[in-house]
Amino acid sequence: MTTPDPAGGIEPGGVEPGGFEPDGTAPGGVEPMLDHLVYGTPDLARTIAEFTVRTGITPAVGGRHLGRGTRNMLVGLGPTAYLEIIGLDLEHPADPGNTPPFGLADLTAPRLITWAVHPPDPESTVSDAAVAGVDLGPLRQMSRRTPTGDLLAWRLAVAEPAPFGGVLPFVIDWGSTVHPARNPDLPQAALRSLTATHPDQAGLTRALRAMRVRLAVADGPAALIAVLDTTRGRFTLS
Repeated sequence: MTTPDPAGGIEPGGVEPGGFEPDGTAPGGVEPMLDHLVYGTPDLARTIAEFTVRTGITPAVGGRHLGRGTRNMLVGLGPTAYLEIIGLDLEHPADPGNTPPFGLADLTAPRLITWAVHPPDPESTVSDAAVAGVDLGPLRQMSRRTPTGDLLAWRLAVAEPAPFGGVLPFVIDWGSTVHPARNPDLPQAALRSLTATHPDQAGLTRALRAMRVRLAVADGPAALIAVLDTTRGRFTLS
């Protein structure tokens, strides 16, 4: 877990439209199709406690992914996006033959693992990426129950191992399900920026273009960096 920056306070959330710069990077703001950030941890309870102390925000209970062996907690990032803090579900481990997603079973420290986008035409996004040589995986039906018993259902295209080390987003389609960020009881933070580093900057940029996704990318090890404005100042997840 990273340390907060004392500068800055909460401002209204939202995203800034725009295209790529000539070198393929996004000039600022956050991709409008952002659905959620995936912050994985080997110890969900400890990470939630630490996040709460450092940000002043207590994540809401999300739900269990029965069969996959994981559970999550959520923080809203405006009306169409959220932060998912996900870890192993010690009470309900993965079914035989299944492995927890996102390499969670092998994590030794909390990390911003990957992110998701919700394009208007998910099938086209997956096929366009394939034409560009990137396999996002097929769109599969998934679901989970909320703490109140409501069923959330969605389609997900996520490949393992993740292309470009998880810096390239996966695709999600909520269909007729109400987006989790619409929950009026979800605690909120403001996403100030989402950027990345990757050793194959040119290849990643081509893949992002094929998906019509914007993300500022610099040279470096594969990593995502999200800056949040919280009740206790600016806070960085990476």
